[in-house]
Amino acid sequence: MRMRRFIGWPVLLAATTPGAAQIGSLPAVPRMEAYRAPEHPQIAIPNPPAPEPLVLHLSPEGSDKGDGSAAHPFATFERAQAAVRQLNHDHDVTVLVSVGTYRLSAPLVFHAKDGGQNGFTVRWKGADGAYPVLSGGVVVSGWRLADRERGIWTASVPKGADPRQLTVNGRLAPRASVEIPRTAVEFHPWGMTIKDPAWRVLARLPGQSRIEVEGMSFFTHRHAMVERIEGDRIMMQQPGWRNNLIGYDTLARPVAPELARMFLVNSLAFLREPGQWFVDPEAGTLYYKPRVGEDMSRIEVVLPRLERLVSISGTYDRPVRDLIFQGLGFRHSSWLQASGPEGYASQQNGAYLAGDVPGYPADPIRDCSWGCRAFEATRNHWHQQPAAIQVAAATRVIFDDNRFSQLGQVALGIGNNPDAHDGGIGLGASSIEVTRNEFADLAGGAIRAGGIEADAHHPSRPEMGLRDIQIRDNRITGVAQDYKEQSGILVTYASGTVIANNDVSDTPYDGIDVGWGWGTNDPGGSPEYMRRQRGYYDVPGNIVYDTPTTLRDTVIFGNRVVKVKQWFPDGGAIYHLSADPGALIAENYVSDIPGPGGIAIYLDEGSRYVTIRDNVLDNVGVWLNLNSQRSLAPRRTALDNMATGNWYNSGRVNGEWSDYLNNRMTGNMKVEGNAWPEGAREVIARSGAQPEKAK
Repeated sequence: MRMRRFIGWPVLLAATTPGAAQIGSLPAVPRMEAYRAPEHPQIAIPNPPAPEPLVLHLSPEGSDKGDGSAAHPFATFERAQAAVRQLNHDHDVTVLVSVGTYRLSAPLVFHAKDGGQNGFTVRWKGADGAYPVLSGGVVVSGWRLADRERGIWTASVPKGADPRQLTVNGRLAPRASVEIPRTAVEFHPWGMTIKDPAWRVLARLPGQSRIEVEGMSFFTHRHAMVERIEGDRIMMQQPGWRNNLIGYDTLARPVAPELARMFLVNSLAFLREPGQWFVDPEAGTLYYKPRVGEDMSRIEVVLPRLERLVSISGTYDRPVRDLIFQGLGFRHSSWLQASGPEGYASQQNGAYLAGDVPGYPADPIRDCSWGCRAFEATRNHWHQQPAAIQVAAATRVIFDDNRFSQLGQVALGIGNNPDAHDGGIGLGASSIEVTRNEFADLAGGAIRAGGIEADAHHPSRPEMGLRDIQIRDNRITGVAQDYKEQSGILVTYASGTVIANNDVSDTPYDGIDVGWGWGTNDPGGSPEYMRRQRGYYDVPGNIVYDTPTTLRDTVIFGNRVVKVKQWFPDGGAIYHLSADPGALIAENYVSDIPGPGGIAIYLDEGSRYVTIRDNVLDNVGVWLNLNSQRSLAPRRTALDNMATGNWYNSGRVNGEWSDYLNNRMTGNMKVEGNAWPEGAREVIARSGAQPEKAK
């Protein structure tokens, strides 16, 4: 038993000493220089025993009229949440969630009152090995063969349901789509002219306002909605279309036209490939063309009806504290904004341009396809795609050993912009742990920490900052299926982030990305964005800061990143952007990213103070790329970086590694084939998720 010792005035006042009266008639105290307290034995007072943790039970077979005991469990998360609020002030509370699927009618919202109070902890824990599912979807049944020749089946769904995702037998299924050659159309601010007569059949299609145009090239995956099609004119919904025409790598003028692709999505006429689907919300009918071997009498189909599943958000003065989610499954959401007039004017990694842009150019395709003043004015006002599970204004929140899948956007968002949080409060996350989870089969990325507005990089109050984020021992694969420009893990602005021993594989874009701002918000700014270049700082509100951003001391250690960058030439398996004092990229294993665009480690614009050591780069096109922006010489941007002790068996080095920039390369070793030395073999063996060690 712990004992507490009290010596001095409290004990002295309570003791009976010669000549001393009881408390209330104390004798006069002699002058301090002459006074000596009498000697007393040490008195040990035991701490009171800690309250026993309380356990509530939750089961799909339970009842909200129950008492939450094992014999009479609750049925819904909302009822269990109300019970937690009565107990978490003076107890640790665990809600034990039984096996099954819990279909949510609305997103779960956790405020400060839902976390642990007074130093206690609230834990939502799935039954061991069961991974009970929090689902935002409804099951679709009653299939019938509607078109034998085309092999299309139908089922009834709630009228008005119009999601962007569908789960079939536990996997996301793609919407009906066809690829259209970019040469078949001509781009205009209002839409497109059809040049190839073969495509004029589009004007005869029903439901034209639900047809979507998708385009991708070097690093963006853009989405815009059709308004109507008249003859050879495809009129597009605004402002989404207009916003997709300005900036960089745009729909009309992609960075790499030879690689650019464009698709028409979401019409019954496009339903040609097995595994694709289409929904008619007005009729309440879902169409599906099964894959070979799929039995429609046994098929499991889930239609998402919620845009988000969980929102965790306090306030900056009273954050959510001491909340743990463990052993749960999160499935079935669909973010719908991209299906409306805004579309999804992707700028990279879940950031998008929204609303009407002031000073929009008269000829955006000619004058703003490689940036312009109107576009540069938007940079600190880009929105972020809301995550399916959102955390902001929170501290000591843990996600451990959960499974995130079949979600219609980025899965887990930590301290993102306020516009990306249901409660309207963003940022402000500290001591958040994401450990031993599985992220698979997602429409967007897996984990995104940090915002991209001014308060993200230079907080107007300290509570807005992101600190001590740990992302460890997670397995991430098959993500960013519908928003391909999103990486597996992204951290924008945060202090002391540790990204360690994660497995990231099979992604269309990057594996792990850290940093934002392209150096514009670092002390002294970036010469690339001065008047003679892009004119960013000529726009009111775009400040040349004299103080650093909150990005510092990032550690990317021991990760295994394999077969990423499957769609885009830009970016890197491990990618870094802007100044990051104390940054370390070490002992990672990166493999199977061949070709000229197969960059393993990429230090992009403004990267500073980054140490790259003891990494193993296997079968890559470029093992180390530094965007040193030589065209700006003698001005310097990316400097004070070190690459030492790395092993590589392929690829080259790009960028300026020189004394002038203080970019150093020492002791890096070229290896033939798989003849890795012992140190490299040890790095490979230790890389990736170590879930058992993390317990």
